[in-house]
Amino acid sequence: MQVLTRYLLQKLFGPGNAAVTSNHTLLYLDLPSNMVGSFLMGWFGVVFKGDIITHVSEHIAIAITTGYLGSLTTFSGWNQKMLELAVLGHWLFAVLGFFIGMLLVASSIVFGIETATGFRYLLNKLNISSGNASSKIKSKLDTYACQLAVMVFFLVILAILWGVSGAFVKSEFKHGGSAAQLWFACLVGPFGVWIRWFLARLNGRGLGKAGLLKWIPFGTLIANVSAACVMAALACLKEAVNTRDCDTVVAGIQFGLMGCLSTVSTFVAEFNAMRKGTHPWRAYAYAIITICASFSLGILIYCVPVWTKGFDIDT
Repeated sequence: MQVLTRYLLQKLFGPGNAAVTSNHTLLYLDLPSNMVGSFLMGWFGVVFKGDIITHVSEHIAIAITTGYLGSLTTFSGWNQKMLELAVLGHWLFAVLGFFIGMLLVASSIVFGIETATGFRYLLNKLNISSGNASSKIKSKLDTYACQLAVMVFFLVILAILWGVSGAFVKSEFKHGGSAAQLWFACLVGPFGVWIRWFLARLNGRGLGKAGLLKWIPFGTLIANVSAACVMAALACLKEAVNTRDCDTVVAGIQFGLMGCLSTVSTFVAEFNAMRKGTHPWRAYAYAIITICASFSLGILIYCVPVWTKGFDIDT
């Protein structure tokens, strides 16, 4: 579902429709999904997250934030588009793409937090309270039978989506093109979510037994940087092989697996939390580390081979 939403937002704001975003400008194709996901993270990942955990279920909160919103946004896609601009010599566009992109997603989560806070204030003024109903919902969800039923339900939905995606991949793969790439991305996307959820356990632990640099969320950092590096390697592989089947598989893995492994909404939520903390400089240090590490490694993995091998790049 996240992959489909991201794809639809690309098409809606891309060159074929609104023409706001493009592969050739600093307003990259995934910018709308990154902004929408960051805005919604302000609602469900910051303001109302505690209410969802307290009154409904912690699993639902994780499904919304880590699952849907984390995969609706993609850092690796953002980094790769800046690399593709850089490899063509548009270094100013690449730098501005990171600067303006960061400004837009950071503003989006602030706008989401402020509108969600205003909505909560309005509910309180209207004396709309769902505390009793929410408590009943939570008590029901806390039962083992209900949790098992919810798990089975979502597994069935996942199996159906996987089956549909697999069927479309089988029918479209021989033709190649965007349709085959999209359904292949839907097929592999969930694995990226699971890997990122597993890596999230590293957040707040720091380095070594002493727990150095606990303020850096290493789980998110590793997910974003590793996904950006693999994305760059796959882009280089696609240029080297340059066949229809390779393009389908590589593009599907990039858009699905790597797109869901990396995240902007969680990254910007952590940035915003640090910025409001007692050491606001940590937010900017974290952002610089993430962006510089991903872009620098991407230059080595993608740009240098393209320059040395003389690939004909068509972004």
